[in-house]
Amino acid sequence: MQKIIRIGTRSSELALWQANLVAKQLKDKGYNSEIVEINSKGDIVLDKPLYRLGVVGVFTRNLDIAMLKGEIDIAVHSLKDVPTDLPEGIVQAAVLERANYNDILVFKTDTDFLNNKNAIIATGSLRRKAQWLNKYPNHLVEDLRGNVNTRLQKLKDNNWNGAIFAVAGLERINLLPKNHIVLDWMLPAPAQGAIMITALEKDVEVLKICAQLNHQNTAIAVNMEREFLNKMEGGCTAPIAALATFEDDCVIFRGALFSLDGSHKLEFLERISMDEIKDAGKKCAESMLANGGDKMMFEIKAEMNS
Repeated sequence: MQKIIRIGTRSSELALWQANLVAKQLKDKGYNSEIVEINSKGDIVLDKPLYRLGVVGVFTRNLDIAMLKGEIDIAVHSLKDVPTDLPEGIVQAAVLERANYNDILVFKTDTDFLNNKNAIIATGSLRRKAQWLNKYPNHLVEDLRGNVNTRLQKLKDNNWNGAIFAVAGLERINLLPKNHIVLDWMLPAPAQGAIMITALEKDVEVLKICAQLNHQNTAIAVNMEREFLNKMEGGCTAPIAALATFEDDCVIFRGALFSLDGSHKLEFLERISMDEIKDAGKKCAESMLANGGDKMMFEIKAEMNS
């Protein structure tokens, strides 16, 4: 009898959509699966900013535990939520083809407030907050937590002018409002728009099955972005952005680091040939750290721990 692959996922509408996408792709390859819902601390504790929760992998830890206990065979994650260092025994099994990586601003009536000195924007992301304040230093940024549906409702219920979302999540569950603009100037989170499958390192059968779903170019790009993040972070949550895209036979890599208030930024742009992509994300981070990034990271850590 063929193995039924148990797919672990969070229970939000978006997470379930992603898990069902994996289930469909597995079925297309001839494999049966079932979905197991497991909530995370990030889903349960909504009254604190993410960086204040004090848990590495607030959206992934409970799925990791379930996998290590043998309750699920694979887990499906929004890759931008996954810590760059996976727990011992758990590995990246596949990355699906990347969707739109852009951020968008969802607004209530119009965008006239963008020309005003005072406005209120909501986001739970340090990266989005820092980039918004870098462009609109006089605006107020409020914290916004919850799943996509909850955040859209909070935007309606509060006196905010707009809120920032990843377009991929809204598009996936058909919740993209007409009242939105693409923030093409905002550099995304590393791996934004990509879905990752994890599995146990020792589960050779499942790893072989998942490898059939892997999208090579997406994996190359997001792994480079996550290498950059891993080297930059040093275990600290910080306003870090990165994007790797393909052009001809090269990868165009862009990275950025912002102060928490958005007043300072460091940017990096590199054209990397395909035969030089090994450790490229790490090398880009080392270059940024050597050119002022280390000082900025020290200041960010000090401010967050104060």
